[in-house]
Amino acid sequence: MFVSEHGHGPDENNLTDVVEFVLLGFQGDPQLRISLFCLLFVLFWLTVCGNLLIITLVSTSKNLHTPMYFFISQLSISDILLPVNIVPNLFYLLLNNGGTITFIGCMTQFLFFASSESFECLLLTVMSYDRYVAICNPLRYSSIMTSGYCVRLAIIFWLFSFFCAFSDTLTISRQKFCGNNIIDHLFCDLLPLREISCSDTFPLKLQMYLLSIPLVIIPSTIIVISYVNIVRAILRIPSNISRQKAFSTCSSHLTVVFIFYLTIFIVYVLPTSGQTSDMNKITSLLYTVFTPLFNPIIYSLRNKDIKKAVQENIQKYV
Repeated sequence: MFVSEHGHGPDENNLTDVVEFVLLGFQGDPQLRISLFCLLFVLFWLTVCGNLLIITLVSTSKNLHTPMYFFISQLSISDILLPVNIVPNLFYLLLNNGGTITFIGCMTQFLFFASSESFECLLLTVMSYDRYVAICNPLRYSSIMTSGYCVRLAIIFWLFSFFCAFSDTLTISRQKFCGNNIIDHLFCDLLPLREISCSDTFPLKLQMYLLSIPLVIIPSTIIVISYVNIVRAILRIPSNISRQKAFSTCSSHLTVVFIFYLTIFIVYVLPTSGQTSDMNKITSLLYTVFTPLFNPIIYSLRNKDIKKAVQENIQKYV
């Protein structure tokens, strides 16, 4: 639904104001949509419960009160916020073969989506730095990665992520859509909104490139430099057992980094002109549904401390 100022068609001084958007979601066979709903419903609750388990274990188990596990718990918070923000509305779209979302609701959804993704970029960076200090400078680790320093970093990252997401949201909200309010996507994302805008999108593109410097380029550079130094340090360790132990401390994080940046690359960097809209929607599920589910699985299955904490908590109540 959309209305025009003074009831006239859009021109330079009189552009159409969209008051709600139509999200198409997955169109087509009802049985396929119901099957997808059931699958996503199970994955959604596994994601929420898995990440809540990580947060609970880190907060209650003393052997997990370290910088690395503090950052893992922050990652779990982000991995809960992301699907909670998007998936419930996606359920509605699947059951109703599409649906509407208000303009404010759309902007709010994008704000929290962008905040979660931006925070994860920054958090994965400091987690790589944490592993760098632990392996390359272990004698100074406790004096560098103090609990106060880690908490301050987390607060700064959340605030900066929200500021960047709010800047993007504000710029998008000022775009004019000239009556085109149909979004062929699963949620309010930057690229689908930019595609239906009839305003000059150069300021939006410029802002995206500028914000990618502190959110993508610098973090990915720090991660690469950190792991280059980590690999060099590990290769200098004479003992094979010590070398394997050192590598195991950062293998889970490296796996999470690889999955996160791979999904971001597939969705936002690879050319999508040759892909169908359904293929774009499927790839978007990678980082909104599957990645938040993979993270707790990776850290729980590959981490002895997490397994030990689970066993200790089970013994308390059995």
